[in-house]
Amino acid sequence: MDSFLIKGGVPLHGEVEISGAKNAVLPIMAATLLTNEPCVIRRVPNLSDVRFMAQILEWLGAKVKVDGDTVHVHAKKIKGHADYDLVRKMRGSICIMGPLLGRLNKATVSLPGGCVIGARPINLHLKAFEALGAKIRIESGYVEASAKRLVGGPMFLGGRAGSTVLGTANAMMAAVLANGVTTIESAACEPEVVDVANFLIAMGAKIQGAGGPTVTITGVKALHGAEHNVIPDRIEAATFAIAAAMTNGQITIKGARADHLHAVIDKLQEAGVVVDHRGSDMIVRRGTKLKPSDVTTLPYPGFPTDVQAQMMALMTMSPGISIITERIFESRFMHVSELTRLGADIQIEGPSAIVKGGKPLSGAPVMASDLRASAALVIAGLAAKGTTQVNRVYHLDRGYEQMDVKLRKLGARIQRIEES
Repeated sequence: MDSFLIKGGVPLHGEVEISGAKNAVLPIMAATLLTNEPCVIRRVPNLSDVRFMAQILEWLGAKVKVDGDTVHVHAKKIKGHADYDLVRKMRGSICIMGPLLGRLNKATVSLPGGCVIGARPINLHLKAFEALGAKIRIESGYVEASAKRLVGGPMFLGGRAGSTVLGTANAMMAAVLANGVTTIESAACEPEVVDVANFLIAMGAKIQGAGGPTVTITGVKALHGAEHNVIPDRIEAATFAIAAAMTNGQITIKGARADHLHAVIDKLQEAGVVVDHRGSDMIVRRGTKLKPSDVTTLPYPGFPTDVQAQMMALMTMSPGISIITERIFESRFMHVSELTRLGADIQIEGPSAIVKGGKPLSGAPVMASDLRASAALVIAGLAAKGTTQVNRVYHLDRGYEQMDVKLRKLGARIQRIEES
C-alpha cells in the first residue's frame, strides 16, 4: 500500500486548480444508464472511485472511453445485475440502482462498501424505490428491486442525521422515467444534488426545486444523450484552504465556488483565516494569529462533515480550546488517535471533540482510516516539524486527484512511496 512521506514546516504558496466534485461525478456517471444515447461528461477527476464506476458501467454493458478529464459513455444496451466484487468496494456504487430501476424496471446490486465511518444505511434509498412502486428483497448480500412500472408519488427522505445526498440522487434518477409526478420531501440540498439534477435536465428530465428541501419530478417517456461539466469539488477547495492556514502560506484556489462554501469560509474566518475573492478564485492565508472556534457538522448549507477532520487539524494549531461536534456520522473521529501521535491534545466527549490547541505538531508515522482523515493527516504533516509518514493513502486516492502532485507545486516536500 502506498504512503506519503512529508517533511513539514514549509509554507505553501502558489495556485492550485480544483478538480471536479467526486460526490457529483459518480451519480452523474450512473445517470448515463438512463439513456441508450451517448453522453459526454467533462471535468471528471482521475480518482480510484471514478475508475471503479467506469468498470461497473462497462460490466453492465456500457461503452466507456476516457480522454483526459472527459468521459464518454454509451449505454446502448445494458443488464440489470451488477457485479458483486466491483460494487462492494465503493459505497457510491449504490447510485446505479436508481438508473437501472428507472430504465429496466429491475435492478440487482450488492450491498456497497466504502469508508468505515459509522452506519451509512441505504434504507432511505430503498424507501424511495418502494414509494415508486418497487418491491425490495435483500438476499445473499444483494439488494433486488423490481416493478412492472414505476409510478410517481410522494416520498419523505429525512433520516436520523438529516437528508440523504446519494439517496436523493438515486430517487431522482429512478423517478425521471416513472409515470406521473414524484415529490421528494426533505430532499438533500447539497450542490452535488443540484449538479446531478442539471445533468438529468440536460438529458430531457423535468425536475423542479433541486437545491431545496422539496424536489418535484414529472416523469417523461425517454431521455436522450447530453453533455455536462461537473462542478468543482468544494471539499477539495476547503482542504487546500485549511492547508494554506496551517502552513502559514498563501494559496490561490482556482475555480473554487465560494457560494458552495459559505459555512466553511465563515468558520475559517472565525478561526483567524483570511479569505479573499477574485472572480471564481479564492485567496487564502493565515491572519495575524489563529483563534479557537466552535464547529458543528450539519447537512448543507451547514458545515460539511467531510471537512470536519481537516478543521480539527487546524484547531490543533489554534491557541485555546476549540470544540467540534459531529452530527452526521457517529464514528467519524477515527483520525483523533493519529493526530495525537503528532502531538495534538484532543479529548472525545460523546459526539464532540475538545481540542486544546497551540502546541507545535511533530512528525510521526500515522495511519489513514478513511478518505477525509487521510487529508487531515496530510495537512497536519505539512505543518508539523520533522517527517511524517501517512500510510494507506489509497483512501486519499479515492477522493483527491493527485494531491501529492498539487502540493509539490505549492512547495510542499512530499513524496509518494509506492509499495507493491
